[in-house]
Amino acid sequence: MPQEVHPAGSLKQHTIWQDGQMPEPCTVVIFGATGDLTQRKLLPTLAHLFHDHPLPEGFSVVAFARRPMNDEQWRGLALDSINKYMPDNDKLDSDAQRAFAQRMYYCQSDFNDREGYQKLADILDKLDREKGTEGNRMYYLATPPTLDSEIIFQLGGAGLARPSGHNGDEESWRRIVIEKPFGRDLASAKKLNREIARVFRENQTYRIDHYMGKETVQNLLAFRFANGIFEPLWNQKYIDHVQIVVAESLGIGSRAEYYEESGAIRDMIQNHIMQVLCLTTMEAPVSFDADSIRDEKVKVMRAIPLLLAEDAAKRTVRGQYTAGVINGQPQVGYKEEKGVSPDSQTETYVALKLFIENWRWADVPFYIRTGKALPKRSTEMTIQFKRVPHMLYKPSETKGLVPNRLTIRIQPDDGISLKFAAKVPGAARHLSDVDMNFSYTEAFGIESPDAYERLIADCMIGDSTLFIRRDEVETSWRVVDSIINAWKNTPESAVHPYKAGSWGPPEADALIQNDGREWDNP
Repeated sequence: MPQEVHPAGSLKQHTIWQDGQMPEPCTVVIFGATGDLTQRKLLPTLAHLFHDHPLPEGFSVVAFARRPMNDEQWRGLALDSINKYMPDNDKLDSDAQRAFAQRMYYCQSDFNDREGYQKLADILDKLDREKGTEGNRMYYLATPPTLDSEIIFQLGGAGLARPSGHNGDEESWRRIVIEKPFGRDLASAKKLNREIARVFRENQTYRIDHYMGKETVQNLLAFRFANGIFEPLWNQKYIDHVQIVVAESLGIGSRAEYYEESGAIRDMIQNHIMQVLCLTTMEAPVSFDADSIRDEKVKVMRAIPLLLAEDAAKRTVRGQYTAGVINGQPQVGYKEEKGVSPDSQTETYVALKLFIENWRWADVPFYIRTGKALPKRSTEMTIQFKRVPHMLYKPSETKGLVPNRLTIRIQPDDGISLKFAAKVPGAARHLSDVDMNFSYTEAFGIESPDAYERLIADCMIGDSTLFIRRDEVETSWRVVDSIINAWKNTPESAVHPYKAGSWGPPEADALIQNDGREWDNP
């Protein structure tokens, strides 16, 4: 159902359901329901869906976790989290809280306990009978990735993955949502995919990357394929280079155990950045169905040449933050963070120069940066176009002028800006850069929906377009593994220090400056 535009430019509450589709009654089973992801993201998202985008009458939530608790205790914990983490303008009133709480149930068990899964099956069967959830189930793995294989195996053993018949010949659905990381290298990703495939079909499997739920990321497709002005220029004839930056102003906080294993390349580049890169560079799909879009994304990743050992020093830079100041607050160095080894060589910053070897992008460099403890939190993509073939104006009249730049801001200030040259008013022919700026919030008068809200809603209606397919995961790891393997032959000094609050080590500046270009800092 299209949104209704009001004269003042504001919108009514957006609808989260595509084309007016409404989900069937279902039960959402959250594994690891007492963990941080569930408390901060999943529960507020489900509560918002329940309140602002009415769900079918039978909708229910079952928590599966180790902590001893009954239904009432779980409901109290869940409501505490909802009240703490939901934005003030989305808070549920007391009646809505009671209504949501009555749809919540708790199943206490270890994740490797077969009896626990049988207990879960009994709860789900009871909800089917009493609430009319019709056997439709979404299993959300909000657990550490080390538990994925065990939970999937146990679901299969308990017969909880197979759809069951209801209403005559009609079948119910069973879907599983798996959080990143999807393995830690190509071999482990393939192993996990094989384990999933033994229990769930690929069309039941929803590998979630919350970046794909961001409105600006999705708008990349609309921007490219619904506007005749940009796509003809979207190639090596007109584009000089592309920059993608994912900057985080925080350090690793309490995530040392995870981060020591992953580093910046596994944490950000293999998933988030690869997805943004694919949407930016893919060919037009034949349609907007899930597989057509994902087919084109895979083609892009297959066109990225693997990095050889000799490429590592020339086209990659690793960094690790030292003590500094960010937004007026002191930040300890990475090696001083709790849980980090004092001799750790884990990278908290990566800069890369990649190429896509196909007809559209031949010889166009893609400069990628991501890091912790940088000056601000920002995700942006900059398309820099080539200079005009012959500048008619004198150098004195174009001092400081840069080539045309298109910047797509994914977060926090969602929007798009186009930089172009304009004549400064007056008799002289001096030129200056100006920005034509578009902001989602200002243009539509509405906040973009939360990424998890969009993705969970899509899973409920069975749309896998924004989720990651098996071959996407493996093809992405193929590229990232080549970089990691190239690093194995480099000395420890190749991980360069950079002060917290800076934009990274000087070596990252040299990476792009050696090509006669500059980073476009947010």
